[in-house]
Amino acid sequence: MMMRRQLSVCVLLLLVLAGQQQAAAKKYAAIFNFGDSLVDAGNLVVDGIPEYLATAKLPYGMTYFGYPTGRCSDGRLVVDFIAQELGLPLLPPSKARNATFHHGANFAITGATALDTSYFVAKGLGKTVWNSGSLHTQIKWLQEMKPKICSSPEECRGLFRRSLFIVGEFGGNDYNSPLFAFRPLEEVHEFVGDVVNSIGEGIEVIKRACIHKLIAEGAVDLVVPGVLPIGCFPVYLSIFRKQPEMYGGKSGCIKDLNTLSWVHNVALQRKIVELRKKHSDVRIMYADYYTPTIQFVLHAEKWGMLRQKPRACCGAPGIGVYNFNLTSKCGEPGAYACDDPSNHWSWDGIHLTEASYGHIARGWLYGPFADPPIVGNRNLE
Repeated sequence: MMMRRQLSVCVLLLLVLAGQQQAAAKKYAAIFNFGDSLVDAGNLVVDGIPEYLATAKLPYGMTYFGYPTGRCSDGRLVVDFIAQELGLPLLPPSKARNATFHHGANFAITGATALDTSYFVAKGLGKTVWNSGSLHTQIKWLQEMKPKICSSPEECRGLFRRSLFIVGEFGGNDYNSPLFAFRPLEEVHEFVGDVVNSIGEGIEVIKRACIHKLIAEGAVDLVVPGVLPIGCFPVYLSIFRKQPEMYGGKSGCIKDLNTLSWVHNVALQRKIVELRKKHSDVRIMYADYYTPTIQFVLHAEKWGMLRQKPRACCGAPGIGVYNFNLTSKCGEPGAYACDDPSNHWSWDGIHLTEASYGHIARGWLYGPFADPPIVGNRNLE
């Protein structure tokens, strides 16, 4: 009898939790996503596939779609998993023609930065930044789209208040500019404050600015992701050769590059705390890319992945064991994909596999990779 009661209580709790998650999911009418190649759904290929763009060729897209979509992975991205879990369609690229945006849009585009191009040009880095649309440019694109999705400012604000905004990740390409110019790492660290402030400005009300920011547009639920542990990725491991003591003993990652990512994420979390205090009626969630990726490296078996030093699923032999070659990257002649991308965390040495993105998305939705989780702590009233 006691066991039956315990089972009944467990079943009841599971039903309650499931009901809460479903109720929370139904509260979002749309998702508006901003970012770089980690979440680009194809904005670079809406007018056709440029010859130079290897990420828009097979084997990209092989796992889920069966063809390349412009996503820099073998399949779905974090934002795709989130949309599906919340009962919404996959977000169309914001530049897509003949698309409907009433359930949201994906403004992310490969190469995007938090800072505008002029910032890098002023620092003599114009040749090492490929900025196809910074955060602030993407916010302009949202403004330009508003007449397509609502008929009045009031209707837009009503929609945005029932929407989820995902703002990033931003920062990776900002740091790539000085890193790939082989500027001293101390100089790269000096970018952190400007990058984080730019992200903060993108989500904060600045009434005097000529660009209306996201909170000013009515957004009340915002997810702000941090950056990846770049020192674990084959592209950096292949380019930046270090002395043996500069690598993590268990991970094989470059320690000082991961420190850069960690410093950025700490600064971003402090900025989020600051914004929460200033805008107490807005729910701002920090989303973590760093921790799960480190877990994929250190505890691969837990996630159904092969335990190995960082290695790209899709690539070609190059320097070291990383299966990454700058002259034969994934999608280019000479490169090949592994048999099972689901047991690799790194897809092409730069981006993650669909399997990795799925794990991360669930951690953002229900914990533990978001503070607070998107669904787990959402107000259900």
